[in-house]
Amino acid sequence: MRFLYNTGVVFYYLFLRIAAVFSNKAKAWHYGRKELFDKLEEVFGAHYSAKHPAEVAWFHCASLGEFEQGKPVIEAYRQEFPNHLILLTFFSPSGYNHRSQYDFVDHVFYLPIDTSKNAKRFVEIIRPSVAVFVKYEFWFNYLNQLFRHNVPVYTVSAIFRPDQHFFKGYGGWFRTHLRKIKMIFVQDEESEELLKMVDISNIIISGDTRFDRVASVKEFQQPFPLIDKFVEGRHVIVAGSTWPADEELILALYRKTAGKVKFIIAPHETGGSRIQELLEKTGENAVLYSQAPGTNLANKHILIIDSIGMLSQLYRFASIAYIGGGFGVGIHNTLEAAAYGMPVFFGPNYHRFREAREMVAAEVAFSIENADELTEKISSLLMDISRLDNISASAGKYVKERTGATRRIMEVLKHDLKG
Repeated sequence: MRFLYNTGVVFYYLFLRIAAVFSNKAKAWHYGRKELFDKLEEVFGAHYSAKHPAEVAWFHCASLGEFEQGKPVIEAYRQEFPNHLILLTFFSPSGYNHRSQYDFVDHVFYLPIDTSKNAKRFVEIIRPSVAVFVKYEFWFNYLNQLFRHNVPVYTVSAIFRPDQHFFKGYGGWFRTHLRKIKMIFVQDEESEELLKMVDISNIIISGDTRFDRVASVKEFQQPFPLIDKFVEGRHVIVAGSTWPADEELILALYRKTAGKVKFIIAPHETGGSRIQELLEKTGENAVLYSQAPGTNLANKHILIIDSIGMLSQLYRFASIAYIGGGFGVGIHNTLEAAAYGMPVFFGPNYHRFREAREMVAAEVAFSIENADELTEKISSLLMDISRLDNISASAGKYVKERTGATRRIMEVLKHDLKG
């Protein structure tokens, strides 16, 4: 199985090299790793040549989503172990490109592809005292090297499904690696039961650190004076991470509400002609956020966000949220909105996301199939303020009751690493 795994890694690398000719993301993945070991040796060579080098904690996230899950643990670790050097690695450009202005780590690098040679060289260069992998990341050559050097390994916010290779007849080699991990912090009881069925017991149900993340974001009130002027105490619908199919529904809702509700639309993509096309569809009652200064915002009913990094803070202005992606491959982050306490709407492709399923079951989130259904349900809520308030309170309670994963994880890390 080791031979098949290593062969698969090599073919995957070759595929990405070819894809780099056609894909900007694959190109960034490839060229971001250019001279990577030279850079690592320079940084960590200088670190370990110091008289009293700090211990190194290595955190690894696949991409941006895992980074958001890892942030609460990284930040708690920094607070608990302020003298440790923290290395953060990413597999995907989507995470690596968002590393800027994140002050809780010392160094950020791409993770070299998981060959035996790369893993050996990487671990010997950075010499970590602890390694923390987020959610789905199980690179088996890296794990072998960490085990060989007696580095304690932890997996946080992990979630397992019956169709994963760990639970197949050929999964024995993969399960052996899981048993050697110091502790696997899983999100739910289903993951725990799956692991116990294959005799893996180094498990703690900690919950999902994303709940801690959205709760902490909610507490940080970034000022947006222009949006305060735009809102003017009106009901606001924030449509976050939208795609064109989502925006067609939002614009149909806007036309039905006849200026009684204000809309903030934050498209998933803000590059190229995307924003301009949306602005043309919305007409003269819309304004771009970048053009809002000097505009009479009282006369505008749609604010289009053409900047990145704002969305998680914008939900505090909303009475109702719409989350994009549900008419494509799947919805985006629903918890950021729910944390502020409000009903959440999205398209039909949400079933891969446990929190979305739970929120639908709890009747604080609603899946819709078309514009008419969205308009009918939201109009009904806006006419029944008592029901809107009750759903909003329940949504906030749903998030609050599920916080605490970071604390549970850190209790174990403090015990293990401080002896």
